Amino acid sequence: MAERGRAPALEIRGLNVYYGASHALQGVDLRLDGGVLSVVGRNGMGKTTLCKAIMGLVPVASGSISFAGQPLVGRPPTEIARLGVGYVPQGRRLWPSLTVDEHLKMVATSSGAWTVERIYSTFPRLAERKSNGGGQLSGGEQQMLAISRALLSNPRLLVMDEPTEGLAPVIVAQVEEMLQNLAEEGDIEVLVIEQNIGVACAIADNVAIMVNGQINRLAPAAQLAGDRDLQQRLLGVGRHAHDDTPDLAGPAEDASAAADPAPQLAKTYMSNPTPPTRWSPPVPVAHLERLARVQTTAASSAPEASNASAEIRPLAAPGAEVVLVAGTLDTKAAELRFMRDIIRAAGLPVRMVDLSTSGGHSGAEIPAHQIAAFHPRGASGVFTGDRGQSVAGITLAFQRWIARQEGIAGVLSAGGSGGTAIVAPAMRALPVGVPKMIVSTVASSDVRQYVGASDITMMHSVADVQGLNAITEEVLANAANAMAGMVTARRQAAARAPRKPAIGLTMFGVTTPCVQQVTAKLSEDYDCLVFHATGIGGQSMETLVDSGKVEGVLDLTTTEVCDMLFGGVFPATEDRFGAIIRTRQPYVGSVGALDMVNFAAPDTVPERYQGRTFYEHNPQVTLMRTTPAECAEMGRWIGTRLNDMEGPVRFFLPEGGVSALDAPGQPFHDDAARAALFDALEATVLQTATRQLIRRPEHINAPGFTAAVVAAFRDLHGAPRPSRNSPSRQKKEVRR
Repeated sequence: MAERGRAPALEIRGLNVYYGASHALQGVDLRLDGGVLSVVGRNGMGKTTLCKAIMGLVPVASGSISFAGQPLVGRPPTEIARLGVGYVPQGRRLWPSLTVDEHLKMVATSSGAWTVERIYSTFPRLAERKSNGGGQLSGGEQQMLAISRALLSNPRLLVMDEPTEGLAPVIVAQVEEMLQNLAEEGDIEVLVIEQNIGVACAIADNVAIMVNGQINRLAPAAQLAGDRDLQQRLLGVGRHAHDDTPDLAGPAEDASAAADPAPQLAKTYMSNPTPPTRWSPPVPVAHLERLARVQTTAASSAPEASNASAEIRPLAAPGAEVVLVAGTLDTKAAELRFMRDIIRAAGLPVRMVDLSTSGGHSGAEIPAHQIAAFHPRGASGVFTGDRGQSVAGITLAFQRWIARQEGIAGVLSAGGSGGTAIVAPAMRALPVGVPKMIVSTVASSDVRQYVGASDITMMHSVADVQGLNAITEEVLANAANAMAGMVTARRQAAARAPRKPAIGLTMFGVTTPCVQQVTAKLSEDYDCLVFHATGIGGQSMETLVDSGKVEGVLDLTTTEVCDMLFGGVFPATEDRFGAIIRTRQPYVGSVGALDMVNFAAPDTVPERYQGRTFYEHNPQVTLMRTTPAECAEMGRWIGTRLNDMEGPVRFFLPEGGVSALDAPGQPFHDDAARAALFDALEATVLQTATRQLIRRPEHINAPGFTAAVVAAFRDLHGAPRPSRNSPSRQKKEVRR
């Protein structure tokens, strides 16, 4: 086992590997500090390519691989082996004419813990067959020999590709026992690529799940072994990988992403038209590229686009950060370069990102075709020849690109409404705290659609961003200097004293007593951030969850779902609860204020709701009581989202009432509506040991209810951990 303080046995960061135009490994991040780590995934997900990249058997386009602190990228396989990396390839790769004994003696060393005698002791069957040729062995015997051959090099890191593939159960058990012994002895660290979930979970504490060339998640082995639904969704037979791939494009409310052209306008860009299996012969690169080009509807509009995905460069050296100046250089080149030069003069490293859709060369460090390669259909989804489709395509591609990057110190842009719409979704994907600024002609109007729940700074351009003049130079210079100041200040800021971990709570006026009581009970151990459930409040909380700024949530007021489903003025988005689903955080929630839909003044209530029960909160806020049918619909919608949560869930149902207005003698007290809500939740939610609905007899604002909520929260989170913002946890989390 690697000792604390030493470099990890294996560390992979941002690894990209291509086979021609096929993007096999897409920004893989993986770390093995010591012991055994299993990697599982379906056929064709890139597991074998990952092994080959580690061993130097395939070229790496970008990214890094280090073994015990030593870089491996660019080294030949022989040198990697001499450094102490052993390899058990898929398919065994034995010499049919050499005997077992000759295989072993050929690689045996004069020193080391593993000797030929120890191999024969570990695998007695090989001792019995020591005079047989490699071609005369059974599949299980060949696999034993392949593993033994790697062990005899006495490696410090052993990379094993499908070691139990095709083996009889008794041999699988033997290999499993051998790997467990290796883990216990601690002399060799092991990376195991495995499809047998039982073996993968038995030999390692953690299992990395690979989907579509990316590490989808790192799951505790015990959790994965016991979660059949998760196994089926990510690894089961009969479903397609794209069903399980995280949507890097982000929440559905991004209008630019939603405007992505429909598939019928262009054939699906697919580098490998036939889904590969382990028995598939290699497809010639020329054949892949030829097929990719003929399926592009407007290849002539971007002559360089066919090779766009061949070069993906990291932004900066590991640990370094750069400022990005992003925009459409075909129309705003002078303005963007003007800001770039000011930032550079301030002594900060800066990179230009071209988001043009014309297909021309701009001289930017990060050209448009490199961004376009991140569109789901590649460059063909961006350079379409149709301006509207191209703008939607580059918007989505930039958002996906920025989600894969590290080392971003800040992002600055300038443009009109179109340029603002292109850069804003990508900026929203960055964590809160990373400086983000847009100089825009639309900054003096309603900017909710651009800023969303993020901390984007909008600066009004006053004059149109169309050339440099007395006005635009003043405004653009202010923006560039502001960005330089923000980035410099963040760099020079003294390390913050350890602070309590932050947690998020949702509150409405009618659930204020509940949240106040919860805060009083937890404030000694946690920094309690309360979010007003007005649509943007829930989005803001979930943005912080996605950014890793919030350690836990008590989502007690989910009223924004009412407005989303029934046309209120404080709606959630379809991505409500999405951050909890993506991060797999423990979740404590409730049905606070699901008894009401919010409207403005009484004359703004839609005509279809005439005759309903209303409550005038003030002259500008009118509340409408939800009916049993509406409550049932909300229960089904929320229940479906709870089923998508893979972390522990405790969702509380207060039988005494869900808000201050839902209590005996109050205008929204309705036992039938509340029962419809609770019944729909219980009929929809698939309850397990970790996903539970909890009925409580009290009202939501009653002390007994808040005590139960706090107890559940403490049970799920245990003792408070150091905050992610404390010095011990200041590594910035840019991607999810």
